[in-house]
Amino acid sequence: MKVLVKIAMLAALVTSSAGAATIEMRVNGLVCAFCAQGIEKKLRKLPATADVLVDLEQRLVAVSLKQGQDIAEADLRKALTDAGYTVTGIERTDLPIDVIRERLRQPKP
Repeated sequence: MKVLVKIAMLAALVTSSAGAATIEMRVNGLVCAFCAQGIEKKLRKLPATADVLVDLEQRLVAVSLKQGQDIAEADLRKALTDAGYTVTGIERTDLPIDVIRERLRQPKP
């Protein structure tokens, strides 16, 4: 099973070599599905957003960017703090959001 997941992750990386960037944010204050839904709705309104992932357990919000577009970290931080959350970290990655989503589905050791 782990081999299949690794193959899928590698395939996703290869097929997205032109790759849209993803911004991962660590966010405190995420406690319920309503929180996740509100954040997702707010971030999807940003013109450069291609996809949004909110994981309550990991306190992670990931935003996939449309090809050739960007969102300033200050804008993301403001959107989340205005909604009442605390952003504790922001990291940009080349990983597609689907790979991040799959990583979060893996059982914790």
